[in-house]
Amino acid sequence: KFFAMVMIDDCLLDSVMEQAGKSPRLRMNYNFHKSLDAKAQRLLNALKVGTELPIHRHRHTIETYVLLRGKIDVLFYDDRKVLQNRIHLDPKLGLYGLNIPEGQWHTLEVLEDSVLFEVKDGPYMLLQEEDMLR
Repeated sequence: KFFAMVMIDDCLLDSVMEQAGKSPRLRMNYNFHKSLDAKAQRLLNALKVGTELPIHRHRHTIETYVLLRGKIDVLFYDDRKVLQNRIHLDPKLGLYGLNIPEGQWHTLEVLEDSVLFEVKDGPYMLLQEEDMLR
């Protein structure tokens, strides 16, 4: 079976970032997986400054981030919503990404318009209320 090659270059990152700027959520995914049922969820996530992501966890998968462009902080929390750690990612400083353990509460603070390459185990699972700290 043949799948089209997709070049991950400035043109693609610019295009996804432009779409993020038009989105009310100020972010946009570009999926490499063929369906939400795929065993591996591989995507670009373009994030504009000002996007808000809830503190959340993925109980059934590790999540891997590789920052291709921009600057973000990844914030880690405990079950009481107490900040435990803040990891700064900036590829210009050689700080490229991290692996987030399953069940770990986290969110992102976008310091500069950014594009992440993300990988999670599939199938895609919509975040449930018990997987968000309010």
